[in-house]
Amino acid sequence: MLVLGVESSCDETGIALYDTEHGLLSHALHSQVEMHAEYGGVVPELASRDHIRRVLPLTELALQEANKTLQDIDAIAYTQGPGLSGALLVGTSFAESLAFSLDVPTISVHHLEGHLLAPLLEKNPPAFPFVALLVSGGHSQLMRVDGIGKYTLLGDTLDDAAGEAFDKTAKLLGLGYPGGPALAKLATSGKPRFKLPRPLLNSGDLNFSFSGLKTSVLTLANQHQPLDESTRADIAYEFQEAVTEVLTTKCMSALRETGLDNLIVSGGVGANSKLREKLNAATKRKLCTVSYPRLEFCTDNGAMIAFAGAMRLKAMHGTTEKNYSFSVKPRWDLAELEAP
Repeated sequence: MLVLGVESSCDETGIALYDTEHGLLSHALHSQVEMHAEYGGVVPELASRDHIRRVLPLTELALQEANKTLQDIDAIAYTQGPGLSGALLVGTSFAESLAFSLDVPTISVHHLEGHLLAPLLEKNPPAFPFVALLVSGGHSQLMRVDGIGKYTLLGDTLDDAAGEAFDKTAKLLGLGYPGGPALAKLATSGKPRFKLPRPLLNSGDLNFSFSGLKTSVLTLANQHQPLDESTRADIAYEFQEAVTEVLTTKCMSALRETGLDNLIVSGGVGANSKLREKLNAATKRKLCTVSYPRLEFCTDNGAMIAFAGAMRLKAMHGTTEKNYSFSVKPRWDLAELEAP
């Protein structure tokens, strides 16, 4: 079955075509980073308007690249939430109206389920069950994954997620938007000069907390005003070391507590090279495996939505109701999902 995937939860418009027999056929993406950079962050109304401009041309591009037509589509998957309500409405209304015109079913997808399943798009996907670390802009979660829709929350963020902490710390250091990649780049020229706390590192649970770490960076930066380039780099280096050490330690604890030996990492922070370096070393020492999506699928994209929709449709043996009424879920707990 050929599934069209539509992603519009925040500041990327993503379209993809996934075939349940032949895999990913094409994907097209437009990022709004340059547009929002002027404002230092995502402006929801501008994001929604840009999705409206991009969704049709990107769909046409994905179809052309796959050498397919609209009539070849068997189902349409789209992000129902969580995300920005206006942005979600663009993708949802587009998907449902197109499905209605083609008389094909739709599958509403949880944005985080898309991220969680993204590593399964690779040539040698991990097998269920596994532990998943979801580290995106607003989420830092550890999940036990036993199958599609079979997710058990092991640990969650109590305040700022890792991605939020990266962005806010980057702003404190006077870096541009998006802050996370800019901070990671600056950290490569830093040295181990400072020492920042590792929040909840030895808490005895699998939860995260990065708000206090951000405050510690602020205090450190104020103590060294005016900040020169080498000091900013050294702070960025230590901040990244602190975050990645906590994430790595919690992942290894989750593997130990669940008795599993497969770990997958997804979400925007999953592209961080220091995090990958530490997780690769830690899992190798413990004779475990770790899997990541390719870098282009760490951030929001249509391929992960098309794949998640296809997996749900496959689990339902290709049958689902054709009900073209729709709503969006700006706040949607992944634990609320059920197996198809």
